[in-house]
Amino acid sequence: MTDNVTELRPKGGDSEKITINLGYVDLGHIDLLVQDGFYANRTDFIRTAIRNQIERHAEAARQSVARRSLDLGMRHFTRADLEQVQAAGEMLDIRVLGLASIAPDVTAELARATIRSLSVLGALQASAAVKAALAERLR
Repeated sequence: MTDNVTELRPKGGDSEKITINLGYVDLGHIDLLVQDGFYANRTDFIRTAIRNQIERHAEAARQSVARRSLDLGMRHFTRADLEQVQAAGEMLDIRVLGLASIAPDVTAELARATIRSLSVLGALQASAAVKAALAERLR
C-alpha cells in the first residue's frame, strides 16, 4: 500500500535549521508584509533579509574569505582522501565557509591522524565519534 508514496521534499541536504527570537512588533511587521503579498511566508521574508545583508557586505566577506584562506561552498572528505593524506605523512588544516562533511566510514582514529585543525563557518557533518575526536582541534 505504501509503494506509491513519493517523498516531496528530501530530508537533510543543503540547509541547516536555525531558531531565532523576534519581538512581537517585528513579527507583526513581517506578518503584515506576508499578508500584503510581498513575501510568501515568514521564512521567505527572513531568507530574503539574510541574503540582502550578505550581499550588502559581500566585498568585506570576499576579502575575509581570501585573508583566511577559506574554501567557499561544500568540501567533502572521503575515507580514501584521508588515507591518501595519511600515506603521504601529512596533516590537513581544514578551513571552510559553508559545509564541511566527513564521510560516515571515516574512523575517529583516521580523522585524528590526518586533521590537524578544523575551522568551519557554517555546518560540519560528521559522525559523532569523529566530531568528538576532533573537538579539541575545532576553531
